[in-house]
Amino acid sequence: MTQSIASIPETHADWRTLAERLSVEKSLEARAYIDDTFVDAVSGETFTTLNPATGETLAEVASCDAADAEAAVAVARRVFESGEWSRASPGERKAAMLRLADLMELHQHELALLDSLDMGKPVSSAMGDMAGAIGCIRHHAESIDKLYGEIAPTGEDSLGLVLREPLGVVASIVPWNFPLMMTAWKISPALAAGNSVILKPSEKSPLSALRLAQLTREAGLPRGVFQVLPGFGHTVGKALALSMGVDCLAFTGSTGVGKQLMQYAGQSNLKKVFLECGGKSPNVVFADCKDLDQVAEHAAAAIFHNQGEVCIAGSRLLVENSIRERFVDKVLAAAESMQPGDPLDPASFMGAMVDQTQYQRVLDYIRQGVEEGATLRTGGKAMDGEGPNGQGLFIGPTVFDGVTDAMTIGREEIFGPVLAVFGFDTEEEAVRLANDSDYGLAAGLWSQDIDRIMRVTRRLRSGQVFVNNWADMDQTVPFGGVKQSGNGRDKSHHSLEEYSDLKTVWISLMPAP
Repeated sequence: MTQSIASIPETHADWRTLAERLSVEKSLEARAYIDDTFVDAVSGETFTTLNPATGETLAEVASCDAADAEAAVAVARRVFESGEWSRASPGERKAAMLRLADLMELHQHELALLDSLDMGKPVSSAMGDMAGAIGCIRHHAESIDKLYGEIAPTGEDSLGLVLREPLGVVASIVPWNFPLMMTAWKISPALAAGNSVILKPSEKSPLSALRLAQLTREAGLPRGVFQVLPGFGHTVGKALALSMGVDCLAFTGSTGVGKQLMQYAGQSNLKKVFLECGGKSPNVVFADCKDLDQVAEHAAAAIFHNQGEVCIAGSRLLVENSIRERFVDKVLAAAESMQPGDPLDPASFMGAMVDQTQYQRVLDYIRQGVEEGATLRTGGKAMDGEGPNGQGLFIGPTVFDGVTDAMTIGREEIFGPVLAVFGFDTEEEAVRLANDSDYGLAAGLWSQDIDRIMRVTRRLRSGQVFVNNWADMDQTVPFGGVKQSGNGRDKSHHSLEEYSDLKTVWISLMPAP
């Protein structure tokens, strides 16, 4: 599907028209992308990807498995060894990636629409994802020729060089909640470092990745340096993880799957594995914070954005008891303005749950919260019929108060619009509650006391801490967690380090005759 500047969508009707046009043109590419060619899976198998807001079929997508993975890995190794990309000058790689970013910007509305249709997120949120994805590609492209090697401090009789070299073949497995943005976070540093990349998008949201493959071809990336294998984790994902020809595995998804991937790496070739896994992030509000109304808006958005299908969602709200009752009332008021609606309506704050499985999973957690004695303050019900055709998988903002760390909803990642509210009396108690989790992906802290801010941020066991904001980040800082939230880092120049190896070159210098 092509799109002129004159057809840029702005209103609900505009987005509906663009979606209908895409359906009429039947321009959705749904085959695998191997060796610069779109092909059916070797088995001929396909799977159906649905629009969760309507239940309608979007496409029958190639379902890749081990045979497809083997073919893609062979191509990726061949192009890597050829040096066409791996040994290209930094300037050449930079130019190609900047062309890709420009093409993504030109087609950003189409890409956002694909993500919205495929996984149910509002188009307004999807457009924000596109800005992040494009910015990520540009950031790493511009970094390529600005990172230097090292010269070791040696004596005059030797010269020690520390060089960075690409790893080889990188397999990237990305989640369904931010399909193209997570793709950019994974592939841009890997490509920038000179690797060949095989992308396995989630079977729940594969369409934007396949459209991106078309754009990489148009941008002039060498044949085979970027490939896309749609399919399931237990088939093609497992095959990539076990492949002796894959040098690095980068994954964003659940902690359980991350643990499996580490085992597969150990069973095969000890490939590097970088994981960004689950979270149960605490958002800590002290009584001295400024403007409770604004903080409540942020606290609600931290869990209800993207239907709560966010790894760093502020799903545990820890509030100092002296302000707890009135603060929770403000959060409830904020939640009222964050109801789900048609994802193609820019006014919708939330969209549909990604599929029936996740929809039912969230409802089961809500039922369990009630059974375990938490106080349901709002929501907790399915909101069927919110979609444009009276269908769809929708759940409204849900808030539980009186949650304890013994309750399931207070400990397990729900990945839905469910907020668990805890109370605390002292700073020490707040830190203990915040750290009492298997996860350590993100944490929030709201206070005007700079001494407290410095004390608490240093004690929070988390890969990132947001002070008087939630998730206000850009490409200059790394993203990742600790504990069972994983070990990888996306974004910033630190991610480039993950996709390269250090090589030491020691040169003995002969003395003057």
